[in-house]
Amino acid sequence: MASGGCHCGAVRYEAEGEILHHAICHCEDCRRSAGAPMVAWIAFKSDQVRITAGTPKVHPSSEHGRRHFCGDCGTGLLYLNEAFLPGITDIQSATLDDSAAHAPGAHIQYADHLGWTEQLDSLPKFERYPG
Repeated sequence: MASGGCHCGAVRYEAEGEILHHAICHCEDCRRSAGAPMVAWIAFKSDQVRITAGTPKVHPSSEHGRRHFCGDCGTGLLYLNEAFLPGITDIQSATLDDSAAHAPGAHIQYADHLGWTEQLDSLPKFERYPG
């Protein structure tokens, strides 16, 4: 069982069953929706995912893609695309209560990646903020 929710706690979800995939997406649609250079998604069969609190808002981000997010704090939560991913619900894995429990296994839509992301490991690292 995996559970999680938005930043403010207004929307909560649970997912059970086998994880179908966990990947970091680099597509422009994900980047623009999240305001981030990439987004990690963990997938379950749609009938194994349920909203347990609140009601997410839904944004049609493309012809077939539907992004579910908290209407209060704006946290992106779920992605459904029945045309390309029938019966699958992707969950933004950073919203899991234990987001460290499952490491992604792949990069997807890498053709769209931002070139500078290849250099991230070479940047200085600070435990908190630089002094």
